Amino acid sequence: MEKKTLGIIGGVGPLATMFIGEMIVRKTVAEKDQDHIHTIITNNSSIPDRTAFILGESDEDPVPVIVSDAHRLEAAGAEVLIMPCNTAHSFYEEIQRQTTLPLLHMIDETTQFVKQKGAKRVGILGTNGTIATGIYQAACEKQGMEAILPDEATQKLVMSLIYDDIKAGKRADAEKWSRIRQAMEEANCDEVILGCTELSIVRQELALTDCVDSLLVLAEVAIETCGYSVK
Repeated sequence: MEKKTLGIIGGVGPLATMFIGEMIVRKTVAEKDQDHIHTIITNNSSIPDRTAFILGESDEDPVPVIVSDAHRLEAAGAEVLIMPCNTAHSFYEEIQRQTTLPLLHMIDETTQFVKQKGAKRVGILGTNGTIATGIYQAACEKQGMEAILPDEATQKLVMSLIYDDIKAGKRADAEKWSRIRQAMEEANCDEVILGCTELSIVRQELALTDCVDSLLVLAEVAIETCGYSVK
């Protein structure tokens, strides 16, 4: 299969961007430097907050900045694009229309992966913006699964983990995660999706094994799409 250059539309958030870059390197079958994917990253932290725009708390539209970065990556030689931000995928069609490169769809890939595991009731953990758009709910329904959302108190804990811990540069609070996970178990979820890339950092820091990481799914699909093999 022809090897392709990967472009990462990053900065959404900055740490998650660097994390998926590392993830791709670690998950690619390679014996030497030259066996790895040629990857071009724009870690543009000035992209406006996606959740704030979706919820009407900000009038700064992130799409023009994301599209500009996609064009920058294309000009630099990228042939396949990924965007390590679940919330930003609510603008997927608008972004994809404005670039000629294929943009891999993190939410669709993740729900397809969970479906293959035999899931029926899928817990969705993400930002208020991601939940409000219904993007995961629709993707689960398309796969014949039921999306289970956190109750109000649990969602506040999820947002606190994302914004007060990871985006603020702090370590993930294990007690917060324990309460979140217990709530999803009590809701009878047979799988739980980490539908925010900051939660992927939580998975790493707390060594979690009881959830599906959307960032990891995206990394593995990107590796294969670019013509490489996954470890």
